[in-house]
Formats: sequence, structure tokens, C-alpha cells
Amino acid sequence: MPITDDYTERVYAGVLGKIIAVYLGRPFEGWTHQRIAAELGDITYYVNDRRDVALKNHLLVVTDDDISGTFVFPRALRDAGLDPTSREVGAAWLDYIVEDTSVLWWGGLGNSTEHTAYLRMKAGILPPDSGSIALNGTVVAEQVGAQIFVEGFALTCPGDPAAAADLAERAARVSHDGESIHAARVVAALVAGAFTEDKMDALLDTAVGLIPPDSLIARIHADVRSWAADGDWKATRARIDERYGYHRYGGNCHVVPNHAIVIAALAHSGGEFNRAMTVVNTSGWDTDSNAGNVGAICGVFGGLAGLDAGRDTGTDWRGPVADRMYLPTADGGACVTDAAREALALADLGRRRYGAEPATGEAAPRFGFTLPGSVHGFAAVDGATDVANGGGHLAIGGAATVVTPVFIPPEARDMPIYGLVGSPALYPGQTVRARVDGTARLVVQAYTGDDEPRTVECPVAGTGELAWTVPDLGGQPVVAVGVRTDGPAALHYLTWDGEPDVTLTRPADGGTMWRRAWVPAVHRFDERWPEPFRIVQNHGTGMLITGAREWHDYTVTADVTPHVAAGVGLAARVQGLHRHYALELTGRDTARLLRGDTVLAECPYPWTFGTTYRLGITCSGDRIRAAVDGTDLFDVRDSTFGCGGVALRVTEGRTATQRVRITPVSSSEERQ
Repeated sequence: MPITDDYTERVYAGVLGKIIAVYLGRPFEGWTHQRIAAELGDITYYVNDRRDVALKNHLLVVTDDDISGTFVFPRALRDAGLDPTSREVGAAWLDYIVEDTSVLWWGGLGNSTEHTAYLRMKAGILPPDSGSIALNGTVVAEQVGAQIFVEGFALTCPGDPAAAADLAERAARVSHDGESIHAARVVAALVAGAFTEDKMDALLDTAVGLIPPDSLIARIHADVRSWAADGDWKATRARIDERYGYHRYGGNCHVVPNHAIVIAALAHSGGEFNRAMTVVNTSGWDTDSNAGNVGAICGVFGGLAGLDAGRDTGTDWRGPVADRMYLPTADGGACVTDAAREALALADLGRRRYGAEPATGEAAPRFGFTLPGSVHGFAAVDGATDVANGGGHLAIGGAATVVTPVFIPPEARDMPIYGLVGSPALYPGQTVRARVDGTARLVVQAYTGDDEPRTVECPVAGTGELAWTVPDLGGQPVVAVGVRTDGPAALHYLTWDGEPDVTLTRPADGGTMWRRAWVPAVHRFDERWPEPFRIVQNHGTGMLITGAREWHDYTVTADVTPHVAAGVGLAARVQGLHRHYALELTGRDTARLLRGDTVLAECPYPWTFGTTYRLGITCSGDRIRAAVDGTDLFDVRDSTFGCGGVALRVTEGRTATQRVRITPVSSSEERQ
């Protein structure tokens, strides 16, 4: 399948369409059409600032399961290969989801479809059995989630609806079955086909042709499209309610009524974004999920021009969002991200799928502003000035401090419904680099003991190529990075490199955000104890994770004091709950080096409760060294995981740590 010149831009439009639509529909999720019509009227723009309807804090950019699942689950394409099995997609769930905390709606066994499937997998029931009707029943297996989460996979299959449908089915069978699978195939095919098809009727024909003609989803298509022929979307909505409504299809959020609304929005709008948003959101039911599907399809179908079509009349979908999105997972450094960054990653997977050269690579800057209109979340935090994409650069209108978040920003600390966990993407010791036309200083913002950001500036201003190593911040996390300009300026790129040089412990000035810089994949990580890091795991193995996937060659050391525990340890190159290297003291008499759940090496090592041990791991290329109390125990070669953050580990018990130290590997001896 040839990759067209506008492929990456259309992926970006699809990602934007998804998140814009979810943010639009989120405040009135679950409302009926009648309530929306009575209290809001036809939905034509964001209503998050309406205090009578909006969610807590009235935020526009929020954590949401529809966004998290859509862009987290396709990491299976990166980790397992471009055509993963259902089991491999399920493994990505178990790698990245922090139980009871991130990505999913944690509604309980038999109540939340995704939570049910997650618990099945935790119990050793592998996909597709984990999502099957045979195990979970028809009602649970046919809820709406399968079609919600497929667009990220489909965006890697441009112009190839059949491949997208097959890939979506394998992903969907982790948690769903029955008619939900047909709906997921259709949505994925619509996204993939929208790259090359310019007629909505033909696109719908192709998509429905990829499911059984006698399926209920196929019948919905026939009915809804025939009803839509008269052009009255509200009449179509009434007919959907009568024949396919919630009163006929049970559970919390069945796929049948909601899929019908998705098809109605596409049929009545012809793929025009503004019109589709009005139909899908005003129709009610699962508004953020349905709108997200329609937004992704219409985003690809109409491209960025379609998203921008309403600007002249005041409908600026992109401006308030500014590309921002959150993906809270066990890969904490990737939690705070943006639509342009995620689009470039997905587009590179699509290019690999069809044998094209990647558009980016490891050498590409983190923020490059290459996609039309992209701003990567940058905004002015002081100075009254405009910030916008100036055609391949960020145009800054005047003197201002302009930053983008790299960790949980102040406005997102108390996120409603879906908690926001994550780690900073940038740490002391790493070097920030940028190219700026105009006089500017590189800056970071770091939290203080009052949990408010303070700005730390490079002492030297300049123009052109700028570089600055982030200084020690007293243990407080970096929350944002950017520039302070003396006047109008153009920021061409901003990035950072190198490994951190940092000690992580309780800061002298206190606060709470230093603790939030650790992803708590443990049962307890309380703040009241004297040790900065006391962690407890009641069963299984828990991890307290920080750092970023971009770390490669470094040494991590930590003091570890086991209290009553089956095992304690330290992990490096952490990419998820099962993707890392770990040094572990286990069984009261053994030390071992793990790659995920596989033992690479072990040796006798008696250890006792209440004694403090100094654990250390050095990663350099494919060489992994591990030591306890300064004595080297293991020195192995393994290239499975080339990068990632760090973590403290505990198995069935309690352990405590005072500080974690991370330093770059710099000597030629370590790199051999």
C-alpha cells in the first residue's frame, strides 16, 4: 500500500479529531438527547466552561479512558510487532495499565467490560478467552469499548480497510466479543479507508462489507442510512431510539445504540466535521466515545482543513486544545504528551508497515512544529502575547515566558474521574537544546514545597542554537520547559538529550508533587511515614516507577530496607510493569537478575529483614551489571530493553528507601 505525501498530516488530523471530539462530548456524557436539547440545545462548540454542566474544575483537556485506551493499546505495535496477536495486545494491557488507577473505567467484575477482561488476564485467562461471550456473557462482551479503542491501530493502515479491520478485531477480542467485534471492524475500516476515499457513502459501503451481512451491526447500517436519506437527523435519532435504544440493549453502554449514532452522524454530515459533531453529540448517550469515533474518522476524511473550516465563523476547535493530551500508564515519562507527538509515532508505524522510510527517528527533536498548526502544548505563562505555529516554527508575538508541560501541570493535579499519574519527561542533568530566532533564554519550571511552579532560567541569553543543562532542583520535579523571550521570536525546535544526574528523595522544602513524580503501581505508597519511599504490596509484585523511556545508559543505585517481604529490588530500563531489568533479593537467601519475569542469572545471597542493602544496576548498551553493597554479582549481555526509567520493587510485603541516585554512564570502561 503506497504511503501518500499527506499521510502523516492526515494521521495528525485523525488524532486531533479524536481528542477534540472526546473533550467536546465529555461534560455531558450519558445524557439523553432530550436533556441535551432542553438544557444545551444543539451542540456546536465546547461547553466545558458552563458551570451548570461541566465536570469538576471545568477543564477542557482531561484524562479520559477513550483517549488513553486508543493511544496506549497500539504500543503493542511497537513492542510486539506490527501485526500483534490478541494475546500480544493483552500483554500490552498488562504492561502499561496501573491497576485501579489508569486507562480503564474500574467499574468491577461483570460491570465494566474492560475491567472484567483485565481481571481475567490477571488470573491467567488469555485473550481471546478473556473477552469472550462464553466466559463473560453476551451483555458484558457487547458493550461499546471495542469500537472506542481501535483508531490508533487503524491509523497505521492508510487506505487498507481490510487490514485495519483485521488488526482491530485482534485488539478488540482482548475484552469484547459478538456484535462489538463487528462494530470495531467497521470503525477501524472507516478510519483506514478515509485516507483515500473522498465519498462518505462509498466509505461506509466498504466498511460494512467487511462484516457478516446477517449481523446486527450490518442491519443497523442498512436502517440508519435509509432513514438518513430524508436529511432530518433528529428524525433518524428518534428511529434509532425506538428500534435500537438503551431500553432494548442492556448493560451500562451497549455497542448497538451507540454504533447506530456513529453511523447516523457520518451519514447526515457526509464527513464534514462541524456538522458531524453537532449530530453525534446532540444525539446523546455515550457522547464522548461516539464523538471520538466520528471525530477520528472525519479528521482523516477531511484532513486539517476540515478541522479548521469553522475558524472564520469563530469555531476554533484546535486553539483551546493546543495539542495537549494525557496518557497515564506505567510508562510514566510518556504521560504528558501531545497530538503531534503521538501522530508522528503512529505515522512512523504505518510507514514501517508498508515499507516506507520513517518520517522521524531518535534524532528528531521532541518538539519540531513540522505539522501544520502544531504547537505541542506551548503557551505563554506570562506576557500578553500570541503563540502560534508560524509555518514550521512556533511564532512568539512578544516578550514572554512560553512553556509546555512535561509533567502533571497545576491545573491537572486534581483530575476528575480518571486519575492522572505520571513522571516527568525531563530531569536535572539532561541538556535542553533549542534553535531560536530572537533573543531568548532556556527555562524550566519546577515545583516547590508549596506545590506551585517556579521558573528557573539559563543564566545566559542568546539567539540561534541554545543549550543548557538542567541544574539540581533540590529533588523537586520539572513540570514544564520552554523559553523566555525578550521580544518577538521564532522557536524552531526544542528538545533534550543525555541521561539524568539526579538524586531523588524527599525535598528539603517538602510539598507533594515530588511524590506524584512516581507512578504508584503498588498497593500502598503513603506520605505519612518517615522514609520518603515506603511501599507495600499485599500480593504479587508492585513497582514504584519514575523516569522516561528515552534514558539509555546510566547507573541507578538505591538503599533498600526490607521489612516483611518475599522479595525486594530495584529496576532499570523500565518500559512497563513487565518490560524492564530488575535486581531482586528473594527467598531470604537469593539474589537474581530479571528481564521482566525471566531470570537471567542468580546466586546465593542471604539477606535479613530490617537490614539496609545498597542495590545498583548499570546499563550500558547490551551490558547489564548489578551489585549489592558494592559487590558485583551479575554481568550479562542482553539487548531486549535498550531504554527506560527506574523503579523500586516489592513482592508481598513492605520495603523502604531513603534515596535513589541516577548518574550517566560516561567512562569508556563501562561502555565496553
